[in-house]
Amino acid sequence: MIKIAVRVVNLIGLLLLVLIFAMPFAWMLSTSLKTLPETMIFPPNWIPKHFEWSNFAKAWVSGPFLHYIMNSLTVSAGILVLQMLTIIPAAYAFARYRFKGSGFLFGMVMITLMIPAQLIFLPVYLQLSVWKLLNTHLALILPFASSAFGIFLLRQSFKQVQEELLEAARLDSAKEWQIILRIMVPLAKPVLATFALFSFIAHWNDYFWPLVMTTDETARTLPLGIAKIRQEAGIANWNVLMAGNMILVTPILIAFFFAQRQIIRAFVYTGVK
Repeated sequence: MIKIAVRVVNLIGLLLLVLIFAMPFAWMLSTSLKTLPETMIFPPNWIPKHFEWSNFAKAWVSGPFLHYIMNSLTVSAGILVLQMLTIIPAAYAFARYRFKGSGFLFGMVMITLMIPAQLIFLPVYLQLSVWKLLNTHLALILPFASSAFGIFLLRQSFKQVQEELLEAARLDSAKEWQIILRIMVPLAKPVLATFALFSFIAHWNDYFWPLVMTTDETARTLPLGIAKIRQEAGIANWNVLMAGNMILVTPILIAFFFAQRQIIRAFVYTGVK
């Protein structure tokens, strides 16, 4: 009986967590399908009386949304590629080698986790201005070319690989880059997929950095386009604004759907080790 009671309590707790996290998405979807008068009703109706699919069309034509989406994809993908090129060798070096100053250098990497982007944006902005990179994709990509969180996460995964496996590869005349690509990276695939998802979500949703580094539509991303809907249509036009937010969040949900198995494997792998 006690075990059954514990399972029931756990199930109730999980259902409450699901409701807490799912409710904002459900409310956003509901509002995006309502007419403007329905958004003002109190108490609100969760199910619209008439589904206004035209809200998505209004949001889409409110600006160059396809241009915003392509910019967001370019920036998010560019950041992710550069991060993979930097964090994998850095994590491997910190995990498998002991050299003079390695502890200090890794500590410096960890310290950067405590520095918010808002604190360093001014010197970065001035430097990018000197390089004449403002209003370009590079201004949004280069400051995030590496990730302290990614180095830490991947280092922990690399440290769990048995040294005997690497020694056997070296005895077979494997180069270090071959060990990284053929042994370390495949074993850390769930961790890499998890980090890739976190990185994609963070930079796809980033509002502050594109706002600071761009002044026109050339390189502006989708979150700025969504904000423009609110500025043009007015604060009261919540149905069109929520339709724009649905366009913003849909790629994230798709990415999470395809990466969820790798995320579960990453946590299970870490827990077992």
